[in-house]
Amino acid sequence: MSQSDFEYIVVGSGAGGGTVAARLAEKGHRVLLLEAGGDPIHMQGGDPNPHYKGQSRLPDDYKVPVFHAFASENEAMKWDFFVRHYESDDLQKRDPKYRETWDGKEVRGVLYPRAGCLGGCTAHNAMICVYPHNSDWDYIQHLTGDSSWSSDNMRRYFQRMENCRHRFFLYRWLAKLGINPTRHGWKGWLRTEKAVPKSALGDEDLVKTILASVHEAFENSPDPLQRKLWALRGQADPNDWRLVRENSFGIRYPPLSQHNHERRANREYLLETQAKYPLEIRLNCLVTRVLFEGTRAVGVEYEEGERLYRAHYQPSTEPPDPPKSERASREVILAGGAFNTPQLLMLSGIGPREHLEEHGIQVLVDLPGVGTNLQDRYEVGVVNRMNFPHWEVLKDAKFGPGDPQYEQWATKRKGVYTTNGAVLAVIKRSLPERPLPDLFVFALLGKFPGYFPTYSKLFAENLNYLTWAVLKAHTNNTAGVVRLRSKDPRDTPYINFRYFEEGNDESGDDVASVVEGVKFVRKMTAPLKKKGLIAEEELPGEDAQTDEQLADFVKYQAWGHHASCTCPIGPRAQNGVLDAEFRVHGTENLRVVDASVFPKIPGFFIVSAVWMIGEKAADVIARDAT
Repeated sequence: MSQSDFEYIVVGSGAGGGTVAARLAEKGHRVLLLEAGGDPIHMQGGDPNPHYKGQSRLPDDYKVPVFHAFASENEAMKWDFFVRHYESDDLQKRDPKYRETWDGKEVRGVLYPRAGCLGGCTAHNAMICVYPHNSDWDYIQHLTGDSSWSSDNMRRYFQRMENCRHRFFLYRWLAKLGINPTRHGWKGWLRTEKAVPKSALGDEDLVKTILASVHEAFENSPDPLQRKLWALRGQADPNDWRLVRENSFGIRYPPLSQHNHERRANREYLLETQAKYPLEIRLNCLVTRVLFEGTRAVGVEYEEGERLYRAHYQPSTEPPDPPKSERASREVILAGGAFNTPQLLMLSGIGPREHLEEHGIQVLVDLPGVGTNLQDRYEVGVVNRMNFPHWEVLKDAKFGPGDPQYEQWATKRKGVYTTNGAVLAVIKRSLPERPLPDLFVFALLGKFPGYFPTYSKLFAENLNYLTWAVLKAHTNNTAGVVRLRSKDPRDTPYINFRYFEEGNDESGDDVASVVEGVKFVRKMTAPLKKKGLIAEEELPGEDAQTDEQLADFVKYQAWGHHASCTCPIGPRAQNGVLDAEFRVHGTENLRVVDASVFPKIPGFFIVSAVWMIGEKAADVIARDAT
C-alpha cells in the first residue's frame, strides 16, 4: 500500500491494540497494525532452549488452557523483562526470585514475563475474565467529567464484546426477547466459558480439599447472616451484573476466554477481521519512534526483522537494516502496554524534560507523567505439599502430548487440561473497613511461588502441590516508574515498582491486606492439616506465624503481572498523560489504548478492563473521523 492508504496505524496487537484495530477495520477504516513479534501458532521455537532440553512446545502451549505457564516461557514468543521491586540492593536481594545474571547476561532483577507475538499477552495469560468494579469506571468519570465513563455505560462495551457460554441457556433465550438481567453479552467476538472438569469428581482427595475449604470459607464470618449470604453465593458467576453491582463477593468460579476449551483471544479476532475488512497486519516490525509534523503525529518509523527487541529470549545480534516508515492520514494509536508505550513516547520526545535531555533526546512535549504512576497487584502464594504422590486428576501427567490428560483434551475437550489450573476462587474484603472486596484468593493444583526463569517446570515436576494464590487489588502504591536505559529502541527500559518501603502507601494498608489474605488461607487449610492431607506448608512456612513475620514474607516475596497506569488519563496539571478520549496531551492525532491508560489499576484481572477500553476507544476514534 502507498503512504496515503492507511487512515490509522496501531502499534501493538494485545488486548487494547488488537481490539481497537479490529473494530476500526470493521467500521470500514483502513488500518495498519504493527506487531514486534510473530504469530504464536506458526512461529518456530528457534535455537534449542537449554532449560527445556531443546523441546519446542508450540502450538500446544498457546492452545491448551492449562499450558499457559509454559506459553509464558516458550522461547519463540516470550519477552522477559527483569524488573526491580526495590532500588535498594539489600532489600531486592531478599527475594529468592531475584537474579543477578541470566543466560550469561546481567539482569539484576525479578522475571516479569510478557509475550512478544500476535495477540500480545492474551497469548500467554491465564485467560481469567473477571469484570472490574463499577467504581473503577466511576472514578474516571469523576476525574474527567466525561459521563461516557460511567459504570452503566461501560457495561455496554463488555456486552458488545462477550459471547457468554457459561450461563444457563435460558438467559441467552431471554436476551433475544430483550430480557437480560445478567447483562452478559451473547454474540460478541470474545467467547467466555467455564471449565470445571468432571474428572475432578472422581478425585477423592481433591473433592475433600474443595469441600473442606469451602466449608471453612462459609464459617469464617462471625456474622450468621453473612455466612448465609456466602452460602447462597456459592460457585456463582462473578460477571453477573446483579452481583457486580454489589461488588460480587463470595465463592466464585473464574470465567475463561476460551472457545471449545481452547485459548481464544485477540489473535483469532484479528485474523478473522483481516480476512473480511481493510486491516493489514505486519509482524516482526519494531516501531522505534512516532513521526511528527510539529506536534501532529503523521506516522511511525520501524525496523523489520525477527527478535529485534532485547526482551526476546535470543535477541538478534545482526546490525539493523535501514528503518522503514509508514504514514497515517488520520491517527497513530500506541498500544504497546505499560512498559513499551511510555518507552516509545519518550523515544519520540514526549516525556519528562530532564530525563529526555539526559539521553540526548530532543523534547517535543514536556509531559512529566509519562512513565510514572506504575502500578500492579501484589500477589503471594501459600504453597502446600500434599501428603500423597499426586492428585488423581494429574496421574501420569507430563503436561504435553502423550499423557492421558492431553489425550482427553485433544480428543474430547474434557478433563483437567480444559482449565487454567484454578479450582476455586474466593472474593472478599481483607478487612471489614476496606471500601471494596480487595482480595481474590484462588486455589491452583501446582507449585507456584512466583515468577523466575524456568518456573513453569515446577508444574510438571510437582504433581502433589496445592497453592493458594492471594491477589491484592486496589493497591495504594503508585510510586513505580518506567525510564529509558538508553535511546536505543531495542533496549528494554528500566522498570522499578518501588514496593512497600520505597513506595508511597504511607498507611501500610497494602501489606496489611496481603497478610490478612495469607491468614485467611491458613484458616481454610486448617481442616486439611488436621485430616493429614497436607504434609507441609512450604511457603510462607510454619516458622512465619506473627504478623511481622508474614509482612516480611509479603514484602520480599510478592510479585505481580498486571503492570498498568504509566500513561494515565487525567489533567496534565496533575501529571495526567491522556485526556478522557485517549489523546496524548500536547499532541494531535496521537492516542494510547492499552493498560497504561488507567489512573488507578482496575479490578482483579486487568485484561477485561483493557478489552473494554479498546472497544470504547474504537467508538471515540470512529466518531471523530466523521
